[in-house]
Amino acid sequence: MTVPLKSVIYSRIHRPDPALLERAARFGIADLHEGLGEIAGRMSLMSPGMVPIAPGQKVCGPAVTAWNFPGDNLAIHAALYTAQAGDVLVLTNGGGHQGALWGDVACGFARTKGLAGTVVHGATRDVDAIRELGYPVWSTAVSVEHPKKRGPAAVNVPLVVDGVLVEPGDVIVGDSDGVLVIPRGLLELAVINAEARAAKEVEFRRRIGEGEVLFDILGMRAIVDDLGIEIKDCTWQDDR
Repeated sequence: MTVPLKSVIYSRIHRPDPALLERAARFGIADLHEGLGEIAGRMSLMSPGMVPIAPGQKVCGPAVTAWNFPGDNLAIHAALYTAQAGDVLVLTNGGGHQGALWGDVACGFARTKGLAGTVVHGATRDVDAIRELGYPVWSTAVSVEHPKKRGPAAVNVPLVVDGVLVEPGDVIVGDSDGVLVIPRGLLELAVINAEARAAKEVEFRRRIGEGEVLFDILGMRAIVDDLGIEIKDCTWQDDR
């Protein structure tokens, strides 16, 4: 794809299969992160700095992306205009605190429109009011600094958001653990593996409930032996 050299708003995105999206929504980001595998899972996970505005938030939906010039939030209003019910707004200005990208008025409109949530790589304001609205928001900063609305701006183009590539239509999953971006083409893989992982953990919990030791359930003794790690039946002081 050619990177646009001027402001642009794309009004459509390719959305994921609704049935797969429904299956993905049953899991937290931990299961889906593991389901993507070691490489894709790490590449798709936003930093610990992307935190929920309120406890207990969850979101799962396709990304509508908005790139904002630092100190400006014109793009978020265009994104709000084009987004559909169930979409997740993904906003960035590069991560700076200059100009709040998101506030309670936009949040209230997004909730009325049926959007699933908003992820902000930059500043959010009106935090108490947003919490009262009960609309899921994740953000890397809080600042009331006034934003302009002049652009330049780009909507529904590929963006790097908090270090992660986000393409329009990628699946955004968020909860109390953070935010994960699942590339649309990897959604089925992530869901299938998450389902298998969840089933395995149900079995682990059953065995723990029957009195087994997690060290043995996970096969840690064999791993320790393979690594040549010695288990000594004494204190470190006694071993000097």
